[in-house]
Amino acid sequence: MGRAAPLDRNRELTVTRALTLPDPAAAAARVSKLTSSWPETPPGADPLPGQLDRWLTSRGAELVAVRRHIHAHPELSGQEFETAALVARELTRAGLSPRMLPKGNGVMCDIGYGDRVIALRADLDALPLPDTKDVPYRSTVDNVCHACGHDVHTTILLGVGLALAQLAERDELPGRVRLLFQPAEETMPSGAPEVIAAGGLKDVAAIYALHCAPQLPVGLVGVRSGPFTAAADKIEVRLTGRGGHTARPHLTADLVHALGRILVDVPSLLDRKLDARAGVSMVWGAVRAGEAANAIPIEGMARGTIRVLSRDAWRDVPELVTKLVHDVIAPTGADVEVKYTRGVPPVVNDRLATAIVAGAAGAALGPDRVVEAEISMGGEDFAFYLDGVPGSMIRLGVGVPGSDLKVDIHQSAFDVDERAIGHGVRVMVHTALAALSAGAF
Repeated sequence: MGRAAPLDRNRELTVTRALTLPDPAAAAARVSKLTSSWPETPPGADPLPGQLDRWLTSRGAELVAVRRHIHAHPELSGQEFETAALVARELTRAGLSPRMLPKGNGVMCDIGYGDRVIALRADLDALPLPDTKDVPYRSTVDNVCHACGHDVHTTILLGVGLALAQLAERDELPGRVRLLFQPAEETMPSGAPEVIAAGGLKDVAAIYALHCAPQLPVGLVGVRSGPFTAAADKIEVRLTGRGGHTARPHLTADLVHALGRILVDVPSLLDRKLDARAGVSMVWGAVRAGEAANAIPIEGMARGTIRVLSRDAWRDVPELVTKLVHDVIAPTGADVEVKYTRGVPPVVNDRLATAIVAGAAGAALGPDRVVEAEISMGGEDFAFYLDGVPGSMIRLGVGVPGSDLKVDIHQSAFDVDERAIGHGVRVMVHTALAALSAGAF
């Protein structure tokens, strides 16, 4: 795919302009359609320090434009060079000193001073899907789009960085905050280990992130302590054996029958070999064997995923599944090869970190806007950071209230209610300040 276009500061703020304008009021007037319902400080919420609520309102048009520019110019995992460059430029213009990851497709930036660091993470990459929405900011790159909300995550973290820079400039930031703009969340191997290897967790006491949740209406935030997302691994099973005529299966290894046993028996047996509370799900996504109706093939293949909520069970699953496959196939006479690929660990939110972000979200949006998040069987490489430091991921409501169109993440028509950007910035600024003040990590 082609690279995303650099931000053009001379074009109208319809889709691609993300310039810090000298006259925010005039900018907002020109893009009133973008921010006609940009959220003010929600009722019952605590104001941000340093007049940041007023600052955030004045910058709403620009943040929406940044999101739309990124959405229109998506980049696949590992190729986020222009997106990272955009982020670095905007942080530099705010007086900060961002540094690029070694490959140039991610950004780290510290704000403020202090030995303890609170880290905030966003992901940059898009998915290999066509954008089927009829909107002005539709993807300009064929078969690539931000169908998971990473454009929103990136924009929110950029807004948080610009807001915290205001506090740091006035010496009102009570510590050091690190922004992590991570590449390659959607692929394996993913980008989180690269960020960690580049020093992303050095001196970090706790780390936080948010994820778009279309199931929640805009204005709500979902939090949960403990298991939050599942580990996600891949398995590929290849069978070989003597084929032959379907009239005489007793003279063959009958690989289609053998594959059928794997598809049905292995997930069923796995459920009974692990504690039901481990939250294990094994689902096949691809099966291939033979062509002719009257010929038993000599090879076959099945691929699937294994998702686990329990970290202890996740450690045992590769050996257990491999053994079950061999045990199930043994009576058939087929030869079997199992390729088990580790994906991401489960996200298990730290209790204290979750309490802090829940309180911060309540302060940012009002306590009645914080709900309990559901456990997801999806995978999220934020888990790698939690292997090293305590932290918590939350869900940010991006659903349009009252809309009959229900579109999930990873669907080509996915879009968000852009008021969520302002809510996300408020929540993460409150979270950073609360975590810095807690001193409990």
